[in-house]
Amino acid sequence: MRETYKIDHQLQLVNAIKDNDSLALKTFYTSNYRKVELLVLKNSGSEAHAKDVYQEAFISMWNNIRNGAFEPKNDSALQGYLYTIAKNKWMDILRSKRFKVTQSISEERQLFLTHEETIEDDGYTTKLNIVMEAFQGLGQPCKELLKTFYFEKKSLRDIAAKLDIGEHSVRNKKYRCMEKLRNIAIASK
Repeated sequence: MRETYKIDHQLQLVNAIKDNDSLALKTFYTSNYRKVELLVLKNSGSEAHAKDVYQEAFISMWNNIRNGAFEPKNDSALQGYLYTIAKNKWMDILRSKRFKVTQSISEERQLFLTHEETIEDDGYTTKLNIVMEAFQGLGQPCKELLKTFYFEKKSLRDIAAKLDIGEHSVRNKKYRCMEKLRNIAIASK
């Protein structure tokens, strides 16, 4: 008899969502966010990624409930359904080429700071000085390429067009320049 009550509770929640009951929506939204956030954070994501994925998943769930595409089968079906949608959306993002490129570019950009950023860690300042000295030891073509990519934040495609070479060649040159920079920085420690 208790199982029936829980399923009935799920049906009541579904009906509240269909009726756009703001209290039910808010309660359900806030009570399930943390699980999705943990999923995203444990799998290479950030809080911003978690919020975006959760928002998209919640809207998908809401649309499916309103369209009658989902009916709960057990006492935790709605929560599981929302989590599954969020998980699938996050896996799609992780598999996407855009995510992989964005992650590798942002990791490389951490080597260089823009003038607007503040430095609080003295150890970080020391590392930055080593990198900047190593940068001065690079040849002019590497300096130009890295400055254009990291400081001017031009895409590899834009740089390739400017240099009148293929994007793949620019990517290889940038990689070789970064390797030279790393080697100079390591040697100067």
